[in-house]
Amino acid sequence: MAAGTGTLAPFPAALPEFPCPPQSRAPSPQGSPAGGVPPAADLVLGAAAGCMACVLTNPLEVVKTRLQLQGELRAPGTYPRPYRGVLRAAGAVCRADGLRGLQKGLAAGLLYQGLMNGVRFYCYSCALAAGWTGWPGGTVVAGAVAGAVGAFVGSPAYLVKTHLQAQTLAAVAVGHQHNHESISGAFESIYRQHGVAGLWRGVTGAVPRVAVGSAAQLATFASAKDWVCEHQWFGEGSWAAVLAGGMVSGVAVAVTMTPFDVVSTRLYNQPVDADGAGKLYRGFWDCFVQISSKEGLLGLYKGIGAVYLRLGPHTVLSLFFWDELRKMVQQQPPPGP
Repeated sequence: MAAGTGTLAPFPAALPEFPCPPQSRAPSPQGSPAGGVPPAADLVLGAAAGCMACVLTNPLEVVKTRLQLQGELRAPGTYPRPYRGVLRAAGAVCRADGLRGLQKGLAAGLLYQGLMNGVRFYCYSCALAAGWTGWPGGTVVAGAVAGAVGAFVGSPAYLVKTHLQAQTLAAVAVGHQHNHESISGAFESIYRQHGVAGLWRGVTGAVPRVAVGSAAQLATFASAKDWVCEHQWFGEGSWAAVLAGGMVSGVAVAVTMTPFDVVSTRLYNQPVDADGAGKLYRGFWDCFVQISSKEGLLGLYKGIGAVYLRLGPHTVLSLFFWDELRKMVQQQPPPGP
């Protein structure tokens, strides 16, 4: 999923009871998973699936970003709240930026999903083919490590995405306004001012965010789906059961991941000085402490409604697109001599 997860995308091992499970338990003679799709192909398929899901869930990502930046480092009740709850926040975005405002940062979001999920699926597929996921706790560890690597690779795109999604009219602006004109202009401006290192600013919040979210998802998704099927709410193996399981699992993932998500958003969006150092936060731990001390512990859970509502649909959409793309690849005839 995506967490969002930004986003989090799912992993093959999250679907052990699918009618035609795409994951494998042992490598094939060619070195690719038994499903017939090598890790390199999973990189492309995972990236494509994450991008398809991103188009449909990006509006919730915009709302989440605005909610998490609202009232930054200010005590509750001492600041205006143009964004109140998911639905009213979405309405505020539309009134200020039009319907297109709900898709702000989409290009950067697609780039992030492509990079992060492609790398995550590739790393996890490699671990699966090597048999590492068969070890005790191997699935959760492999998922967390793959997520951390993907988050690092995709960090520059998430940085730009956060900047673009925060931008709006002054009357309803929250957080620092970077005033980029386009995704290419944003990358150029950051690189020109702060070099390559500036593109990875905020990565210290992104890596634990995705690692924790991935581990929490893998630890709860299959169990939640089984629980839904045991109560006979939906047929076992149906996409409705997967969606319901994703929403149930999403509670645990949202509670676990949202504090890391808030910290990540703040680190990415904060203004910086000429040397590229943050003007508000010195790093991950300093950001965590400042939010909890000045905004209260609930400040770490700003935007949790949008985080939760995005998790289930993004998980299922990513899995659905990924599974269908995998089937298409497996149906292709082998190349001739």
